[in-house]
Amino acid sequence: MKTIKRIAEEIGVSKQAVHQKIKKEPLSTALQLFTSTVDGVKHISVDGEMLIKKAFDIKPLSTVDINKPSTVDDSLTVVDSTVIDLLRENLSLLQAQLSEKDKQISNLSAQLDEERRHSREQSDKFAVLADQAQKLQLLTTNPEPSLAADEQEPPITTDTDSQPPKRKRFGLFSRR
Repeated sequence: MKTIKRIAEEIGVSKQAVHQKIKKEPLSTALQLFTSTVDGVKHISVDGEMLIKKAFDIKPLSTVDINKPSTVDDSLTVVDSTVIDLLRENLSLLQAQLSEKDKQISNLSAQLDEERRHSREQSDKFAVLADQAQKLQLLTTNPEPSLAADEQEPPITTDTDSQPPKRKRFGLFSRR
């Protein structure tokens, strides 16, 4: 990336001349892709530098037709074709990048679908485990009589002939 001042020095013109040249169409439009401003200083990429230098190309006198009046359109035609070539190159590069990004997006979408499926499976398994844990908790706190046979009380008998249970004596006094 070069500054306008550096490009002007390389071409052998003033900064103002470069500024005036890059303000005119179609160069100004073409340079938008190749310029950036950092800390208030305009920087131009290598492709933009080439465009500016082509805009300042001066034909040698031997190739200039003296009978034909020189116009600004001649220099713009050179710039136009250069700009179009650069834009075509950039377009093909961007299309290749876009197709690569599409592939990446497709792969990421497939991975995301797999993660979502896995997450649903884990959620279902967690729900089953939570249900089982809840049932186990209920069984340990409130055992059913049929399941806890060793904790059952002996049946109550209503037999009148049976004798009342003997009472234990504690010391001198007995309890009646």
